[in-house]
Amino acid sequence: MEWTILAADLLPPAQPKPIPGAGPVVQTLAEYGLWILVIGGGVGFGVGAYKLGTANKGRDANGWEPFKYMGGGIAAVVIAGSLIAMINGVAG
Repeated sequence: MEWTILAADLLPPAQPKPIPGAGPVVQTLAEYGLWILVIGGGVGFGVGAYKLGTANKGRDANGWEPFKYMGGGIAAVVIAGSLIAMINGVAG
């Protein structure tokens, strides 16, 4: 669980609420894992935007690839954000 300690510097300074009945491993993953998923979704969207700006958009190239990256990034942010909100509602 070394990566969770290193990830604490990247995450917002909020103190997560303990989830009733959750074990220590589940608690740690719920605290930091979802925030890392949000950061990963942002990176995926950024990679898609970069590919959109630099891609060959001719008929012979794959013009949809950047949109796949951006859509996956947005989906990751929305799903992780929803789960964070649900966990905070259960714990709060």
